[in-house]
This record gives sequence, structure tokens and C-alpha cells, in this order.
Amino acid sequence: MRDADLLSAIAISVIAATLVAFIARFARLPLLVAYIAAGALIGDKIGFGWIHDEAQIERVSEIGLILLLFIIGLEIDLKKLFKAGKAVLLTGGLQVPACFAISFGALALAGFAGGYDLIYLAFCLSLSSTMIVVKTLYDKREIDTLAGRVTLGILVIQDIWAILFIAIQPNLDRPEAQAVLLSFAEGVGLVAACLLASRYLLPKFFHSIAKLPEFMLVASLAWCFAVSGAAQLAGLSKEMGALIAGVSISTFPYNLDVVAKVINIRDFFITLFLVALGMKIPKPTAETLLVGASLSAILIVSRFVSVFPTLRALGLGNRVAIISSINLSQISEFALVIGALGASCGHISDATVSYLVFALVITATLSTFWIEKSHESFLLINDWLAKIGLREPLSEEERTGDIDKQIFILGFHKIASSLLYEIEKSRSPIRDKIRVIDFNPETLQKLREKGIDAQYGDISHIETLHHLGIRHARIVVSTIPDSLLKGASNLNILKAIKAHAPEAKTIMTSEDLQTTIALYEAGADYVLMPRLRAASNLLEMIERASSWSRKGTETLSYKEFKARSEILD
Repeated sequence: MRDADLLSAIAISVIAATLVAFIARFARLPLLVAYIAAGALIGDKIGFGWIHDEAQIERVSEIGLILLLFIIGLEIDLKKLFKAGKAVLLTGGLQVPACFAISFGALALAGFAGGYDLIYLAFCLSLSSTMIVVKTLYDKREIDTLAGRVTLGILVIQDIWAILFIAIQPNLDRPEAQAVLLSFAEGVGLVAACLLASRYLLPKFFHSIAKLPEFMLVASLAWCFAVSGAAQLAGLSKEMGALIAGVSISTFPYNLDVVAKVINIRDFFITLFLVALGMKIPKPTAETLLVGASLSAILIVSRFVSVFPTLRALGLGNRVAIISSINLSQISEFALVIGALGASCGHISDATVSYLVFALVITATLSTFWIEKSHESFLLINDWLAKIGLREPLSEEERTGDIDKQIFILGFHKIASSLLYEIEKSRSPIRDKIRVIDFNPETLQKLREKGIDAQYGDISHIETLHHLGIRHARIVVSTIPDSLLKGASNLNILKAIKAHAPEAKTIMTSEDLQTTIALYEAGADYVLMPRLRAASNLLEMIERASSWSRKGTETLSYKEFKARSEILD
């Protein structure tokens, strides 16, 4: 492949995606659908043929899938996942076999040709799209809800089922246990090696570079691609390696900050992936459209029949069960990989692969709209369920939400250090409601030793605030002036707070009158100007100076400062 051809293909893809997305914005269509449509327009199957080889874009866009799985791994909170472990393991373990049985039976009853075609179609209809689900849930800020975590866990187990299928796919007529066991052994070995590295090697390395947020991002990506390469050498997928890489460092205090910064890089490559997917859409015929629509209907029904009863029986309630079913109601892009491998092995025809492509396009489009309107759909479905006696119990979402931290201190510098001392000295009850966000690991460690909730994060990066739960805040305090902030300002931070926590009271810090006025005009509830507070106190001291006893004043000040113990001196 010539470099010029690749660069031209990327340029055409990005320009087309931008133009179609701009039109889709006015039509209130999801961006995901717009990017797929852009690919169809520039491809040579049904479009203008500006790009003849979608493999050019697909090879580059694979980076997007790797980063997506890496972020998923970073986002997996093992403690929360273990709490929902029973629901995830049972539902994920049963969902693929149940959907396979439902799809296989429905296709057989419809008179679909038997043999490998039935097996491939039924199995592919059992898998959901990690990329579509996670991207849409991220945009909705629902990845860390209970339904989001359950959905994510089920998707991970689906990947395990897919690996098993691919392991036996070359010898589908005579499955070999040795190939399956070897794949598992290689996967377990890679996971063990990564966990050992994350336990004994990586903490010291990441701790040494924690004060350099930009280097932290590069180092995290290096770890991601290193493990992805190791997975490929072990016979596993690069995407699975990226997931393992993310999980292995998900417990580090820096993970959410890395997630917030990788998202924009990921989105660029995911856009290319969706464009490449659109270029794969073959010229539609009445038969392919009808079969694709039928497969889509079977998939949606199978998700509700397999997921909803299991989650409700486990006590997660109607909301989690319904929304999880909606989240999973699309076919996976991984199905195209399985279909392509099946065609190369001579198991299925090109026509069967085209059915999968249309089912993917139809369900991707429908589910994107559906996930965005999942709450409204839940209300409609839940009203009907209530009429037949299946009422919604107490919301798990509210019981598991992280809502106890209501006061956010953004950045921990001198003023914040003194504030914390005053809070502890007065034994104020607000102490247990505080969350501090900073990127100095030594400071964070000292705060945690005092029992303060301290989270690693670069407050100059807007997405970091969301990932650390600022939407729950009632009061947000920024005590660092603009002169000490890197790549941000109190005004930018205030705008981010208003976007993510519009009801929160905001206390900002300023060093000059113009900035103070701008902060108040932008909606700040109070702006602290340390120099004005110092000047006021200084004036008071000067006016009282004539009545001081010099020796007594020095003794009083010395005792006060001698007894004072702060995180930062």
C-alpha cells in the first residue's frame, strides 16, 4: 500500500464523515449512523467509488478498537464488577447459548437452509457490539450505572464465547479440545503475566511519572500496545490483549485521568472504523433487505427473552433488566470477522455474509436511537409490565450510586491545605463529604492516610471531572489560581462544572479583578481573591498595632504556627 494512497483514503474518509455528520446533526440523527452512511457514499459497492479498497481504512481503524477495549478495561471497577458478579456471570453465561438456541430454532422454522449457515447465523446473532454499546453509553454518561456495568460484563463474557468459537472454527466439523484448551492456557498465561507486572513493576514506574500527565498518557498507551502485541503472538486477538492491559492497571489511581485523555484519540479511529464498515455494505436486493430485517427482529426478541428474565429473577428489577436488554440489541461487528473466516473456510456463502452485514447496519442504526431513548422506552415497557403484575422494586441505581461525596476540591495547593486543617480542627462534619482531585501522588497519599477521599486526576482536562463523579457534587471549590494551572483556567473549569453539575454551588479563585468579574458573569457563586482577603486582614492588624504588646503578639503567633500541621507546609 502506498503511503499517498493511505493518506488520501484517510483524508476522504474524515472529510466525508464530517460533512455527513453535519447534515445528520440538523436531522437529529446519531453520529454513528452518519459515519456509516459516509462510508457507504465513498465506497465502491453502492457509493461513488472514491475509495476502492476499504482495507486501507480498516487497517488503520483497528487502532480504534484496540483503544476502545483498553478504555473498557480501565473502566472496569473490579469491586463493583464483583458485586454484580453473580448477575454478570449467570446472565452472560446463559445469554449466548439461549440466543443461539432461539435464533437457530426461529431460522429453522422459517425454512432457512441448514448446515453451517444456520450455525454461523445463530451464533453471530448471539453477539452484541462492544463498540456501539460503549460509545453510545459514554455519550449518555451511563457507562458506570448498574445497567451499564451489567451490560459491560455480559459483553466481556460474549468475547470469551467468541474466542471459543474461533478456536474451533477451522475444525468445526471435528472440534478439537486441544485447540480450545491451548487458547485458554495462552489467555490465562497472558493475564497472569500482566497482573504480576501490575503488582510488582508498574506501580513504581507509574508513580515515578505521575507528576507529568502527558507522559502518563504515553506510558499507558505503550503498555496497551505492548500487551496487544503479546496477545497476538500468543494467538489471541489484539483487542483482547488491550482489554487485559486495561484491566491490569484499572486499580491504579491514574486510570480515570488516562481514560479521559484517550477518549478523543479513540473517537478519531472509531470514526474511521465506522466509515470502513459503511464501505462494506453491498448493493441491496429485496432478498438481502428482507433477510437482514428478519435477522434483526430475531436478535431483538432473543435479547429480551434471554436477558430480561434472568436479571429480574436475580433481583435487579425491571429497569436494569429492560435497559440491559436494550443496550445489547444489536449484532456485533465481530460477527463480520467470524463470517469472513467462515466464508474463507468454505463453510458459508458470500450471500450469508451479506445478510450479516445488513443485519449489522439495521441493528446498529436502530439500537443507537433506542439506547439514546432507553429511559423513555423503559417507562413505556414498565407500565405494561406493571399491568400484568411485574412491578419495579426499589431502584438499584440509587442504592449503588456514588452520591456520598458532595464537596469537590479541584487541585490541592496551599489554600486547600489550610482549609483542610481548619475543617479538621473544627471537627466539621463536611470532612466525610469531601473529594479532592489532584495529580501529585505524594499529596494524594498523605490525604488518604488522613482518611480523605483523594483521587488522581488532571483538573485541566474536562472529561476527568465527569469520570470522577462531579455530577453528584453540591459544592465545587477551585483553590488554585490561573497562574498555577496548566492548560486550563478557572473560567474553563467553571464552564465544565456548569455542564456536568449545573445545580452545584461554585467557589472559584482569582488573582485579578477582570478574571473575578468574568467568573461572576459566567455564574460563579463566590470568587475568592486571596490578595483582597490578605489586604483586609492586614489593614485590621495595622489599625490594632498601637495596642499590641510586641512580646505577647510574637508568643501568640509562634504558638499558633508551631501547633499547626498541614499536608503542605
